[in-house]
Amino acid sequence: MADEIIAKRITAARENLGITKAEASRRLNLSKIGYCRYEYGERTPSMQTLEVIAQCFNTSVDYLTGKTDDISPDRIVIDKNVNPEIFSLVQKLSGYDNKTIRRIITYASQILK
Repeated sequence: MADEIIAKRITAARENLGITKAEASRRLNLSKIGYCRYEYGERTPSMQTLEVIAQCFNTSVDYLTGKTDDISPDRIVIDKNVNPEIFSLVQKLSGYDNKTIRRIITYASQILK
């Protein structure tokens, strides 16, 4: 049953992104046949592979394994080489207390309106 849920959830997450199986396999650096085995329930991905799929498909391992029905991600990875400004901002914020971070978020929300 768990394997069936994982297969269905991987398919749903891929479809939610609007990408083909071929594109999914390319993004995951897997052969199309290897990737399709996950969607068809012929193979169960390891926990490490589930984490990569979740990150690539912008969801969570808990969603893929059926622990939650919330498809939204529970983590965001910020690559310093892709988004250096955001990376720097998050790095700076990590040194502040929660009260200060909430104030900064409030200010940022007002600026972005």
